[in-house]
Amino acid sequence: MLATITRLFENDYDEDGFRTCSVTGLNIHRSAEVHVKLFGLTAVIAMIVGGLFAFSVAMTRWEVVGLIGEFEGYYRHLSMHAWNLLIFWMVFMEIAVLYVGGPIVLGRRLPLTKVAKAGWGIMVAGALAVNYFIWTLSGGSDAPLLTAYVPLDVPLGFYGGAILFLLGATVAALPFLVSIIQQKREDWNGTLPLVAFGAFVTFVIAVQAILGGIAAFSYAFIWQAGIIDTINAGIYRQLYWIIGHGSQQINLLAMITVWYFLTHVVGGAVVASEKVSRTAFIMYLFFINLGAAHHLMVDPGLSAGWRIFNTSYAFYGAAFASMIHAFAIPAGLEAGRRQRGLGGGLFGWLTSAPWKNPIFASTIFSIILFGFLGGITGVLMGQMQLNMTWHNTYATVGHFHATVALGTTLAFMGLVFFVIKTMFQRNFISDRLALLVPYGYAAAMGLASLLMVYIGILYGVPRRTSQVVSNIIGSEFSLSAAEPLFLILGPMTLLAIIVGAVFVLVAVGSLLGGSRTTESDAQALLPQGGLVPDGGSDSVHAVEMRGTFTLCLVFMAAFVTLYVLNWFLLTQLWSIGA
Repeated sequence: MLATITRLFENDYDEDGFRTCSVTGLNIHRSAEVHVKLFGLTAVIAMIVGGLFAFSVAMTRWEVVGLIGEFEGYYRHLSMHAWNLLIFWMVFMEIAVLYVGGPIVLGRRLPLTKVAKAGWGIMVAGALAVNYFIWTLSGGSDAPLLTAYVPLDVPLGFYGGAILFLLGATVAALPFLVSIIQQKREDWNGTLPLVAFGAFVTFVIAVQAILGGIAAFSYAFIWQAGIIDTINAGIYRQLYWIIGHGSQQINLLAMITVWYFLTHVVGGAVVASEKVSRTAFIMYLFFINLGAAHHLMVDPGLSAGWRIFNTSYAFYGAAFASMIHAFAIPAGLEAGRRQRGLGGGLFGWLTSAPWKNPIFASTIFSIILFGFLGGITGVLMGQMQLNMTWHNTYATVGHFHATVALGTTLAFMGLVFFVIKTMFQRNFISDRLALLVPYGYAAAMGLASLLMVYIGILYGVPRRTSQVVSNIIGSEFSLSAAEPLFLILGPMTLLAIIVGAVFVLVAVGSLLGGSRTTESDAQALLPQGGLVPDGGSDSVHAVEMRGTFTLCLVFMAAFVTLYVLNWFLLTQLWSIGA
């Protein structure tokens, strides 16, 4: 088994350690490729752990099954699920994205390889510590969840593990930064490729989030260690949400970077406007982390002016940047395919796309579902007034499953499939099972996320509790009116978990038992007409993009409809139960 795993990190390189990718044409150095594989494999392991606890959480929340009692370890399982899927799976993958967007796209060696390995080791140690202290906590009902609010009395080692993981992520990201610095020193007047630029902005956002996380968990650590006697819970919450929400902004930036990359290499997309897309990335630097304010809307001590500015005027900057990407990426896909003469009419460029390629399907479903479900719900719950009907309800859970599970996870699934084909150079053990993943996961998790939002907004079902349909623990409140929707939600979450298991089966099975890819296998990944960096000889602006324009009108109609509907619901008496 060890020999099999070792062979996974071997490819044919020249005497300088480089090889030319037969799909992208990129000049890839062994040092960068090996570390992308290392962090990607570790991320999949974290996904497996989090997925196991997704099953126990889902089967508990679906009260027909009621797997775990409220005070019998449910919060321990919920904490394990959240930390492994929302943090460890994501961040390990995001370091891999940085290495792809940096040294691989730039055709450079990965500098400071010992630092990269040290960062990986520190991250693994931190992740193991967090998991250990959550699982061995004496009182399962006191598990810290992802929020880990003080003054919840959790082991000192938990905070230490969280700090260790964040420090490790910082160390692991440093080689990427050095590769960008080296590139600019050699070509100061040149511009970074858009994917490398997106990865760089992801790095900057990550630094902001990590510093906030280290500050928050260090504050809790010295309190739990007895160095200080008291802790200000309000200040802690504000510090915590720099990482609590900021980590999801890292997901957003990494996901969009993957969108630009994969739509180009497997769909034939071009960049509609480099300046506009770069401007959208820069706007994220100033505005995207302000979205964390919606977690604090019910907290005392925050002025009305602060709330209004952060959830209205400043928040619009982030929303506008997302709108730019929402147009630029499908527009680039449409322009690139029309330049190749692929598909006529309004949507022929889209219907003729390689939908039987699981890499392409994962990417496009991620774009569509993130936009219509994750993006719209994020803007709605980010408004100060509307947030009052969303806060701490099941609708919040629906929102972040629409962003993290539907958006980022689907995009990362596509990237993992791409790495298996091009870096590990392995064919899938089953093309049908691989294709089942994006379609099955998008359908099941899409419907599940929508139901969560609906249940939370219209019935007021709370988040984080294991039982609500029969009654809320400690009260006579009944939410039985929502029970029919849970009868649909339960099977959908179970189906999504099963499809996630299929993804792991295909990924791991292909690495261990997949045949070696050939030149024809690699060529099959390329878009029709081959991969043309500039999208063709014609100017991109000479190509019509009426299909994208129509899709954007549909998106705006959906957004306006839901926006108005939520304001209407705010004017009504919010009835709970029936």
